[in-house]
Amino acid sequence: MRSYDVIVAGGGIGGFSAAIGAARSGAKTLLVEKYGFMGGAATNANVLAFCGLYQKGNADTPVPASAGACDLLLGEMHDLGIDTTPRRNPKTGHWLVYLEPECLKHAMDRCLRDAGVDTLLHARIVDAHLSDGTVHHATLHCHEGMVGMSATAFVDATGDAHLARLSGVEHRAGDGAGRLQPYSAPIRIGGLPSGLRIDRDKLAAALRRYNKTGDYPTRRRTGGFFAPIPGSSDIWWMIIDYPATAATSAELTQAGQYARGAARDYVEVLRNSQPSCSQAFLVQSGPQVGIRESWRVEAQTIVTGDDLAEGRQRSDGVARAAWPMEDHSNIGNPEFSPIGGDGYAHIPLGALCASGTSNLYLAGRTIGSDAAAYSSIRVMGTAFASGFAAGIVAAHPDADGKSLKSRIRDLGGLI
Repeated sequence: MRSYDVIVAGGGIGGFSAAIGAARSGAKTLLVEKYGFMGGAATNANVLAFCGLYQKGNADTPVPASAGACDLLLGEMHDLGIDTTPRRNPKTGHWLVYLEPECLKHAMDRCLRDAGVDTLLHARIVDAHLSDGTVHHATLHCHEGMVGMSATAFVDATGDAHLARLSGVEHRAGDGAGRLQPYSAPIRIGGLPSGLRIDRDKLAAALRRYNKTGDYPTRRRTGGFFAPIPGSSDIWWMIIDYPATAATSAELTQAGQYARGAARDYVEVLRNSQPSCSQAFLVQSGPQVGIRESWRVEAQTIVTGDDLAEGRQRSDGVARAAWPMEDHSNIGNPEFSPIGGDGYAHIPLGALCASGTSNLYLAGRTIGSDAAAYSSIRVMGTAFASGFAAGIVAAHPDADGKSLKSRIRDLGGLI
């Protein structure tokens, strides 16, 4: 059985950041990812923007809400020729960094290699042994078969709390009352002229006509969200949503099949309603739909909506959350509730620690939160912050809070 100091489950933004934080702290680190590439929702679900790296507001200069692992990755992407300049949405005031997925995959590979992280793709943890509050070892299903791994500490950055659930940690689906944020299915469109401007009125009228007879009526009746993809004339279109009730394989199958049919129809609507888009074609839908929410873990401390609404800063804070609470319960019409105070709230150390365990840590959208706070902390910018902190904590499980905060800052993190 191979042994590590830290094993991180999940190669999305939270897992990537946790592995970087652990390895740069001197821990022998393994990152396990079920796909053949890193990136999480950005690369497996076409969510081609980093949200939450910067605070809302300031029309001239974006104020960072995360650093550490994200700075390393943005620097690597820049070196590969991708413009990582944050762009402000003039309507909402939110700052976004747009992504090119192939560059992102390669940049993450390079960052992990440079940090000395052992990476195992095409692998998934299928069993974990918990006794006396400690996860002792895990079984991985690899391409060649079952492989045992042990570690001093584990980080669950799967998004679906997969490792925590296998370990028997208390968890719940959605908000605990059967409500989950709906799936998304962004699509990439090519064949477009540079400098494209969408006539929203014509598109909305075309979608109204389509909704009367089409097989996949959209609830984003004004046409959804368009964004550029760096290094190309392609655009990223967020228009497809699908209700989530259970996050089972059967439901994900239905959502994916629906999304693929809807994508083809919506691109045709775009072609027919915009003369400049007459040559548009569907480049790609994601390998899977975007999962906004599935299972959440009971953590030692729960971040609440009130914490974010007040912009609560705390002595035990180890990371920042700055993206507004983005509720998609009314499908197609998201509601945003701002972060109060100075524009960010602290994520406490206890939110990264699974309840009832001494060595299982949480990163990304698995961290402890209530339903309102979850709609903010789930985004990639906050995953960078929580993951980086979780990796450093996992590498130094016996350090006190003051020492941990110093280590996070020393490694370039922002608290």
